[in-house]
Amino acid sequence: MSVSGYAQNEFSSKFKAIPLKNNSPKIKKVTPPKADIPPITAPNVFNNAEILSPKPSLSLSIPPVSTISMTPKNDFINPGDVYKDKLNKKEEKSDGIVYRKNQNLGDFKTGSLTAKVRYRDAAYVDGDQIRVYLNDKVIQYQVNLDSEFKGFEIVLEKGFNKIEFEALNQGTSGPNTAEFQIYDDKGGIISASQWNLGTGFKATIILIKE
Repeated sequence: MSVSGYAQNEFSSKFKAIPLKNNSPKIKKVTPPKADIPPITAPNVFNNAEILSPKPSLSLSIPPVSTISMTPKNDFINPGDVYKDKLNKKEEKSDGIVYRKNQNLGDFKTGSLTAKVRYRDAAYVDGDQIRVYLNDKVIQYQVNLDSEFKGFEIVLEKGFNKIEFEALNQGTSGPNTAEFQIYDDKGGIISASQWNLGTGFKATIILIKE
């Protein structure tokens, strides 16, 4: 019995493998450019030209150094100090201090042979009393000042003639105030003024006979 058959040769004895596909990313090599580095030159510290002929230096004005005080200061201001200072100034100018001193009423030259002196209370009459001196001698011991002028006449000596008015009190309303006038022998006025005195102080006027 014979059987004939035909078969296809699908498989060859030689097997050829299919290579795997490389899916990894390709890295591109980049070559960095060469940097042009400038040459380094050491500075010439000693310049012969400048040593031989130095340039004129510029004059710089240096501001003065402020003096720092090491004394501690109180940065806190007491508002009452302002009023305190004002009160202290007022006390210095108070009537009691101003009138507690002698007053110079001036020096006057005259060719007159005599001088007539008149005075009265400068304010309302409050009992002011004075004592009058001529060349350090008392010529009126006690004079009551009132609203009407009163006075005396003196013969002037050659040279200085000093007239002084001493306040014996300050009346009921101080200080001792008076208005006075001095006339020459022709009725011309030599001086006219006022004084304001505390008790025991003097107002002085000097007449110089030429």
